[in-house]
Amino acid sequence: MDRKGAPWWEHRWGVALLALLAALPLLWPAIPPLVDLPGHMGRFRVELDLAGDPALQQFYSFKWSVIGNLGVDLLIIPMAKVFGLELATKLIVLAIPPMTVAGFLWVAREVHGRVPPTALFAIPFAYGHPFIFGFLNFSLSMAFALLAFAFWLRLGRLGHPLLRAAIFVPLSVVIWFTHTFGWGTLGVMAFSAELVRQFDKGRSLVHSALRSAWHCLSIAPPILLMLLWRSGHHVGGETGDWFNWRAKYLWLVQALRDRWFMFDLLSLLCVLLVIVGGIRSPRLGFSRNLAASAIFLCLVYILLPRIIFGSAYADMRLVPYLLAIGVIAIRLRDTATPRYARLLAIAATAFVLVRIGANTVSFWMYDQTYRRELAAVDHIPHGAKVVSFVQVHCRQPWGMTRLEHLPAIALVRKDAYSNDQWQMPGGQLLSSRFAGAGGWRYDPAQQVTREPCSGEYWRTIDEAMRTFPRQAFDYVWLIQPPDFDPALARGLQPIWRSGASVLYRVVDRTPPDQPPAVPEEEE
Repeated sequence: MDRKGAPWWEHRWGVALLALLAALPLLWPAIPPLVDLPGHMGRFRVELDLAGDPALQQFYSFKWSVIGNLGVDLLIIPMAKVFGLELATKLIVLAIPPMTVAGFLWVAREVHGRVPPTALFAIPFAYGHPFIFGFLNFSLSMAFALLAFAFWLRLGRLGHPLLRAAIFVPLSVVIWFTHTFGWGTLGVMAFSAELVRQFDKGRSLVHSALRSAWHCLSIAPPILLMLLWRSGHHVGGETGDWFNWRAKYLWLVQALRDRWFMFDLLSLLCVLLVIVGGIRSPRLGFSRNLAASAIFLCLVYILLPRIIFGSAYADMRLVPYLLAIGVIAIRLRDTATPRYARLLAIAATAFVLVRIGANTVSFWMYDQTYRRELAAVDHIPHGAKVVSFVQVHCRQPWGMTRLEHLPAIALVRKDAYSNDQWQMPGGQLLSSRFAGAGGWRYDPAQQVTREPCSGEYWRTIDEAMRTFPRQAFDYVWLIQPPDFDPALARGLQPIWRSGASVLYRVVDRTPPDQPPAVPEEEE
């Protein structure tokens, strides 16, 4: 129940308003401008239409399997039947930030008995760097995990451990199927919160830990699915890059990374000042429950490697949620006056409005770029064999182009072959069967640079244009490419241009460093 006379941010309607506000940046763009999202959409197209589309069948295979990375892949099936693939994807993505914000604020309410004004500073982390990167199933699983954690706290507070156990057995399985990371994060938060609750009952630390582990057994069943996943697949890829302190520092700095370096950095500093204020101010303090969760998540972040089973950015994904939990752990002490609370609420609301407003402008600007570049897709025929090259930089700019997987929209709209799809045994359901494309079949073959990058695996634009197998592809799509030797475009006929971007038709399959083919004379 809402307290009578409570300020607006403590009312359910206030929380609902803040959650809906988080959807604002995604309302306008037809395709949410998240780095990896177009690539995921390409996979969804194959998933949905492969059985009845000969064009796709010659390019890809898709095999359903039990893996902890299926959230949107499953949701898109009923949604696409009603709304179509592109709108269905947008609606799912649109729901993630509001669910994340609702999770933040519900957790705060369960722990503090109200939503403290400081909790509003956590809202912009719904647009943290992992979400901007387009880690779709991961972001959805974290939204689910936060909502589930709030529900876990509520059932524990109301004294319903058996009901909680019965509910969380299937709920943990759902979250694991969405993405393994969300399930793991839920386990860490639930255990740490239960540990404090048991300790507060006067039990020893060891006894509290044992009882907490017992309570958390209802979240453990997906361990069996994990074993099935790992034993049933030859999961490739390394696990490594442990304790890369420079990378971990950079992930922290980039927690709110979107487009403008100084603005994003100053926004992060504002949040860190709020956390410092929680430590030092006599009018603020921390919930021991959520402080424990933040500490446990911090330890997980320190211990996680950068790469797990070939999947990069494993540790980076946790940072925005770790910081958000630290923020919502802050509470007002009895010494805080109503005026002090109102001033904090004004500052927090202004911070949220400025950040969400900036995200909205940023996404609108990226959407304009998407619309210009995607005009090329209108000139690609159905089922075409397209090789695409998109410029990346040895040192990526703060405001990422978000074009790296845009070629997949040709797959989405024209069932064309796109060489940007990921291929990870045991980690992806889609694989390329386009043997003629050789090493140009999948990500990161579409990414090219101006000059060689030390320690990276990208080709330069000149190398790509010189060596891609012309006999395999019918079209070459260059998206904001670096400058390259014009002679390498010999045998390629431009059929669309926009700035530096160009779509070529392959009219001569002879490599550019060989004499062109001479047509036979007519008799």
